[in-house]
Amino acid sequence: MQQLTRHLGFPGAVIVGLGSIIGTGVFVSIGIAAGVAGPAVVLAVLLGALLATFNGLSSAQLAANYAVAGGTYAYGYRYLNPWLGFLAGWSFLVAKSASAATAALGFGGYLLGLLGVHAPWALALLALAATAGTTLVVLGGVRRSSATNLAIVSVTLFSLLLFVAAGLPSVRSANLVPLWPVGAGEGGWRELLHATALMFVAYTGYGRVATLGEEVRDPRRTIPWAIVTTLLVTLLLYAAVAVVGVGVVGADALAEAQRGAAPLALAARSFALPGTALLVSIGAMTAMLGVLLNLVLGLSRVLFAMGRGGDVPAVTARLDARGSPAVATLLVGGVIALLTLTGDVRTTWSFSAFFVLVYYALTNLAALRLPAEERLYGPAVALSGLVACAGLAFFVETAVWLTGLGWLALGLLWRLLWRQTR
Repeated sequence: MQQLTRHLGFPGAVIVGLGSIIGTGVFVSIGIAAGVAGPAVVLAVLLGALLATFNGLSSAQLAANYAVAGGTYAYGYRYLNPWLGFLAGWSFLVAKSASAATAALGFGGYLLGLLGVHAPWALALLALAATAGTTLVVLGGVRRSSATNLAIVSVTLFSLLLFVAAGLPSVRSANLVPLWPVGAGEGGWRELLHATALMFVAYTGYGRVATLGEEVRDPRRTIPWAIVTTLLVTLLLYAAVAVVGVGVVGADALAEAQRGAAPLALAARSFALPGTALLVSIGAMTAMLGVLLNLVLGLSRVLFAMGRGGDVPAVTARLDARGSPAVATLLVGGVIALLTLTGDVRTTWSFSAFFVLVYYALTNLAALRLPAEERLYGPAVALSGLVACAGLAFFVETAVWLTGLGWLALGLLWRLLWRQTR
């Protein structure tokens, strides 16, 4: 059986996590969630981080004990059963392909905003170009991908810190109330939970660290610390950006701007410091490329693991001369490219939310099955994550979760037929 090489230490693993998280979530999905919950998007950011912490700790202890490529696909096989393992892999592929398409569209949206162009065909063309470029980088192997990540994360962090520093003086407290959304006859709790589901997805890049478990040195120590560090940095950054974004222009304006996939650029144009909008847009574009890069990287490794496990054609498990799963990478890039043709970030992000929640529900379920001697944390952590994920999955739009259930059934049907033909 072919094995991947362990290249990544703690700094590299954190960079992978930050590169995977800081992008679509902060530059696009805050605007989407603001359209659902209004100023309460700030609260949704905090609740999303709490749920991500439960899931991150479950992922950490699973990856620390079973450090192979594939994430919950592999954990499901080991600790649950092959059908649930496959379902986790299927959910991951659908969820993160949709998320990657959102990142590619976000890149196009910010670039077109800088150029003053508003054309759907141009958005799709730029998204396709971004997908093709990052796929070629991943084909070069994880070392080159990590070096690219470092450059991208540095530019992104600088632009977001500038956004927060330049925008704080312009924050108006009136724009940050009511912190609890006012829903028609429902007290706003449905809107808050819907927004929390959308914002939770913005934190899930830490799973890329676990997905790359077979390429991380000293995984039992490195993976948990890398995931926790990544989550803490991201929470502080997201909360600050949400307060500034909503506090400067208001939730309604931020939500309207997400239609063009560039809400933070709108807020930055109101800042007193000249040039902030330009720098934020540049940071957003690099961030989107970083997320896209890491998603192609993670998705290709899951598809590689599924090919190695016999759930998809074995050609996806072939490694090239550099030790990279080239066929899996090209297939992933092609699927993402097709999804960008929707041209709608809210649709792609909502589908990502449903399938990510299903995926992490299975992650927590697998963590509950860990033997006592392998656990790093008490079972309450995994149980809390399981209940939260299973519940929030059905607070996205009804059409989304109904379609999502259909895709899950289609995946199980594929496995049944594929195994029989083999």
